[in-house]
Amino acid sequence: MRTVLSGTQHALRAGDHQAVIASVGASLRSLTFGGRDLVVPFDADQVRPSYRGATLAPWPNRIVDGRYTFAGAERQVALTEPARHHAMHGLAGWLDFQPIDKGPSHVTLAATIEPQTGYPWRILVATTFSLGPDGLTQTVRATNESPDAAPWGTGPHPYLVAGPGTVDDWTLELPAGEVLAVTRDRLIPTDLRAVDADDPARFDFREPRRIGSVELDHAYTALTRDGSGCATVRLTDAAGSGVEMVWNEACPWVQIHTSDKGVGKPGHRAGLAVEPMTCAPDAFNAASYDYDTGLIVLDPEASTEASWRIAAIS
Repeated sequence: MRTVLSGTQHALRAGDHQAVIASVGASLRSLTFGGRDLVVPFDADQVRPSYRGATLAPWPNRIVDGRYTFAGAERQVALTEPARHHAMHGLAGWLDFQPIDKGPSHVTLAATIEPQTGYPWRILVATTFSLGPDGLTQTVRATNESPDAAPWGTGPHPYLVAGPGTVDDWTLELPAGEVLAVTRDRLIPTDLRAVDADDPARFDFREPRRIGSVELDHAYTALTRDGSGCATVRLTDAAGSGVEMVWNEACPWVQIHTSDKGVGKPGHRAGLAVEPMTCAPDAFNAASYDYDTGLIVLDPEASTEASWRIAAIS
């Protein structure tokens, strides 16, 4: 029997929630509540559009020019965003993750990032998707199976959907006090700025407001958290229903992207990418920046974990 293009399908169900996880890239292919999409889905027998729903590892976002120095050695990884000349979203996005535990409402998938040019470490990545009354929780656990310490970062790449319409129609609540400024053409990080410093109409969503024509592809930090240490981004439609994403202190950064693909192109402003990240863009070049990028240095045989949750607002 032919395997569909996105890999083995793992269907999960709990109450009114349903999700499908595709094995290629441990990708969230669909998530619904009462039949309503909470993320932009894609077809099972389809090459996943870009990184939609993928698990990003061993780095999220970009490595500028694919070049970095770690433990005194210069490294060069393949450029997977050639238009901007960067290495995009890590090495796990096209691995076929295998199930190691599965039930009606959960699945744990695992894959190994093998040592390779530019990233000479072996990292076991295990991710659990668990569906419950409070939505879908994903946990990513990395274990360094190499004899040397390794740089590490992770995050997800869902495109959230509030309801009918497009990004322009929805209201965003983003509890972040700082935004990472980037160059216009290549999105290379420059410096951290307060969200209300230069262009609050574009960057400041601490108070909920309609996104409108705003275009974003920026990382935010200085997140306001609740008593349990969690930050929450909410996206709602005109009727007040929608979707939220919640994560703990393991992710001090979040990338927000308004999915500007170009008018008339598939997926253009069809969903809002909300990507909690354990580290900043270009964190592998942490020494180049005067702020804490959050880069994790994973010692031999050590493990680290991060998680996030997507839930309906109704």
